[in-house]
Amino acid sequence: MRVIGLTGGIASGKSTVAEMITGYGIPVIDADQLAREAVLPESSALRQIVAAFGGEVLQEDGSLDRAVLAEKIFSEPSARRTLEAILHPPIKVLAQKRLDDLRREGVPAVFYMAPLLIEAGVADRVDEIWVVYVDAETQLERIRQRDSVSREDAEKRLAAQMPMEEKKDYGRIVIDNSGDLEDLKSRVAALLMAEGLSKS
Repeated sequence: MRVIGLTGGIASGKSTVAEMITGYGIPVIDADQLAREAVLPESSALRQIVAAFGGEVLQEDGSLDRAVLAEKIFSEPSARRTLEAILHPPIKVLAQKRLDDLRREGVPAVFYMAPLLIEAGVADRVDEIWVVYVDAETQLERIRQRDSVSREDAEKRLAAQMPMEEKKDYGRIVIDNSGDLEDLKSRVAALLMAEGLSKS
């Protein structure tokens, strides 16, 4: 089974590309979704997060308040590393289970979408890497529009990640998402066909 890592920077369009890929019947494992599963109430990971960051990261129903946690980790690099150290082991277990299930089903190819695929040192989970790319200015504009934040906040979020110019060097395939949605659809369709992953 061919396991393709799909990554990119914040607001580069990874999820949009993943939706398009799913539309061709190719499974996509979303590391962010696995992270949500890993911190369900009563989970060991959630208990560790509370111990590390305090009870204010919990909502009244006992679930994780992702917005409060995001505030803490975007402003403090060491906090982000602490969170990653807590989350990576359970995410790895969940990812491996999904991959094993798909392998048993005889699926020829699967995408593993993870924003921190390279930074987290989990690139060995995949056979190759595809990077969804946009330039930094486009990223800033899209973060501001999507999250309704100031340019300063957007810059802070961007600074917390590996620069796109560096990240794209890791990609066997780089998908340029500087254009509009139709342009991206055409690029993805052509790419999947060229790679033998779709017939139409």
